Amino acid sequence: MTSSDESAEQPWNRQRLRSTNERMLLDRLRTGGAASRAQLARESGLSKPTVSTALAFLEQAGLVREVGTHTPERGRAAVLYAPDPTAGYALGIDIGRAWLRVALADLDGTVVARSEVRNEARTSSAMADLVVTTARGLVADSGVPAAKVAQAVVGTPGVYDAESGRVRYALNLPGWGRAGLFDRMREDLGVPLAVHNDANLAALGEYTFGAGAGSRLFVYVLIGTGLGMGVVAEGRLFTGAHGAAGEIGFLPWPGRTKPDTLEGAVSGDAVVAAARAHGMSGPLSAKDVFAAARSGDPAAVQAVRQEGERLAHTVAAVAAVLDPDLVVLGGGVGHSADLLLSTVRETLRTLTPLRPRVAPSALGEDAVLLGAVATALDTARDVAFERRAGA
Repeated sequence: MTSSDESAEQPWNRQRLRSTNERMLLDRLRTGGAASRAQLARESGLSKPTVSTALAFLEQAGLVREVGTHTPERGRAAVLYAPDPTAGYALGIDIGRAWLRVALADLDGTVVARSEVRNEARTSSAMADLVVTTARGLVADSGVPAAKVAQAVVGTPGVYDAESGRVRYALNLPGWGRAGLFDRMREDLGVPLAVHNDANLAALGEYTFGAGAGSRLFVYVLIGTGLGMGVVAEGRLFTGAHGAAGEIGFLPWPGRTKPDTLEGAVSGDAVVAAARAHGMSGPLSAKDVFAAARSGDPAAVQAVRQEGERLAHTVAAVAAVLDPDLVVLGGGVGHSADLLLSTVRETLRTLTPLRPRVAPSALGEDAVLLGAVATALDTARDVAFERRAGA
């Protein structure tokens, strides 16, 4: 290589090195907390002038800001720097059969605005419109400039096929697998949008913010209008070869007259069916059955016990295949886990020697939403840096 070739590459190499240093320091501030120039130089191995130059750029780009000073026992006070959480925002969206939940969070993960509306859409197009209208309205009302929203993540039942852009197996959302639906949502929102299974996102939310924190292999069982499962191993989501890992609702379950599925045996509709079989009547939801069980209604108590026994079979199957250290029960039925846990644990002892710890969700109805926020944040932080660094 000639000297002219080397000199031609030098500006690009210097720019790349500066960008690498800036990103390294930004990541350190995000994970390790506020720090001074001198502290960053010691920890990174970079020279103090290099750190000062990088921080000056990051501050000018709006990626870091001064957050105070530190005065050592000897020497002058040092300025402390931290990431500026307002450099970008992430949008989390949880689409359920009954409710649509949307949250906007800054780069620190602080939710700055949220909305919850009933999902009364009867077609997939109406549901897509509801998502877009609700999300755009939330951002507008929050006062956050729309251009600062760097990434959106949608949690939905079923399995998203990125190649075809369609959702498969969303049996409780008719028409939701129609081609082009999410492309239209992306275009109307004007924000990059990723789609993930709701149980997977709930698992990530519970691992990041709730009961699953620190688990080596953690399983989240989402029990509501459907049945799903998310698996987090060593902090990473396990989705399988085609994204369908955790679709335990399709497991066979022996029915009285014909084979059923585990979803049909364990979901909220199964709780209602069991309550009716034991003598309850009138308009009923799973929530009604659990409320009646709390009041001591014998039919409701029997229905809830049956649900606990069937959940124990679910946990036993999961334990045999995955050997998790923790199984968390969440979703609409999981919200009443306090009524189920004793039966689950008691039955589990009779079924298998493999008995992981079983616990209720710490996040309740927010598990999917917070998982969507956490997933969107990973990308939003990268996008915010790339936008500012390239400006």
